Amino acid sequence: MDPIATPALLTQAALAFPNLDPILIQMGPVAIRWYSLGYIVGIVVGWVLARRMVQNERLWGGPSPIKPVDIDDFLLWATIGIIAGGRLGYVLFYDLATFLDAPMRIFTVWQGGMSFHGGLIGTTLAMYLFARSRGFNPWRLFDVIAAVAPIGIGLVRIANFINAELYGRPTGVGWAMIFPTDPERLPRHPSQLYEAFLEGLVLFILLWIAVHIWLKLKSPRFVTGLFIGGYGLARTFVEFFREPDPQLGFLLGTEWLTMGMVLSIPMALLGLALIVSARPAAPATASTTQ
Repeated sequence: MDPIATPALLTQAALAFPNLDPILIQMGPVAIRWYSLGYIVGIVVGWVLARRMVQNERLWGGPSPIKPVDIDDFLLWATIGIIAGGRLGYVLFYDLATFLDAPMRIFTVWQGGMSFHGGLIGTTLAMYLFARSRGFNPWRLFDVIAAVAPIGIGLVRIANFINAELYGRPTGVGWAMIFPTDPERLPRHPSQLYEAFLEGLVLFILLWIAVHIWLKLKSPRFVTGLFIGGYGLARTFVEFFREPDPQLGFLLGTEWLTMGMVLSIPMALLGLALIVSARPAAPATASTTQ
């Protein structure tokens, strides 16, 4: 927070929060939430774009090792990996003590609590097992899914903003907002929008360029490395503006280190290693495509 400005002045200068209803549609006992819609639209749009990628031989330098039917069949695997991994990741990384006291709460996904890093681990495991079951190199599937993943990430971050959750730290910047869920009622960084922009839009554009202009699907691991490294850098940067989870706070007695940083910095390093080690693969032929 700006040490010169008073809380009253900061409050007056803050932008009005749009206060959208977290529930998009209510039909009796059934509610469709923006948060759920972000996941659904992200998965469906990602599926459509992934199918187009594997049908475009120009991107692969020949027939793709992955068939459109493989993308269709993987859709269920991906959904399970995202939900199960995201929930378990949140429990293990962010709120283990609470769930040890009440283990059955792990199944109450509708009450919130998902972790990107856990979802990444769950989806990675699903991709590896699926690729092995179909007999093609898992890195090929990793690259395709990595290229479309930022769509869902960006949409879910926008849903976080609509839900007024995962907001930023107090600030005096001109675009600060007071979130209705903040008990302190302080102007804060809309860090969810920072993440939607960097982890969603910017990262998607970079990956689109890598796939469609640089033709990096020909070099297994490059697109995956760009996604992992790009996300790790973007998330680490935004963590300097995002309020740490209240049950964890800052780590190791610092006033800056968060769990998000601890999980994201290794991603940036791993991404760099994958990019550097990526090499063009031998062009596939119709007779060898599986």
